[in-house]
Amino acid sequence: MVAPSAPSLSSGHRRTALIACGALAREVLALRDRHGWDADVLGVPVLLHNRPEGIAPAVRRRIRQARQAHDRIIVVYGECGTRGELDDVLKEEGVERLAGPHCYEMYADGQFAEIMHQAPGTFFLTDFLVRSFDHLVIENLGIDRHPELRQDYFGHYTRLVYLAQTDDPELVARARKASEALELPLEVRYVGLGGLEARLVEKMRG
Repeated sequence: MVAPSAPSLSSGHRRTALIACGALAREVLALRDRHGWDADVLGVPVLLHNRPEGIAPAVRRRIRQARQAHDRIIVVYGECGTRGELDDVLKEEGVERLAGPHCYEMYADGQFAEIMHQAPGTFFLTDFLVRSFDHLVIENLGIDRHPELRQDYFGHYTRLVYLAQTDDPELVARARKASEALELPLEVRYVGLGGLEARLVEKMRG
């Protein structure tokens, strides 16, 4: 998740650190390579989403580590339930992040408001979450050991929307299994990298 070590700041060119949520690191690496950016991608553990009070301190630690070898830092994170703590930390550290409340809104971009208007009780999947569904959702929430928890966690949801970054039949099949496990109807929308790419490109140009 972490790219090769960066050169010293004395090398005379602008080296960028992209501090990314672990759920976005794969896509951010792909964008870096696609656009040829001189940047290192530094990941933050995705399981912090289950303890959002830990996100801001973890990002702060990454920022301070990044400053040892980078003269520019961009945080690729949504607000992600930190109740403003992440933005407070970024303001204190003088670092900007991509706009958006979470990665679902980034990926769906202009479609997100429409999706939520259609069904506020929507649970979202991305490529990352489809690949990690059994571990992050079924096992980590204890549903494999206590099936009755499914209703406690997901009883208020009305559908599952898979925001697909890639056109991959195997991932679609896994998303269907996820929808069966949650007993929710599935809708698949291919959105690619959506607003994540557009917003990161704009930041890198800034």
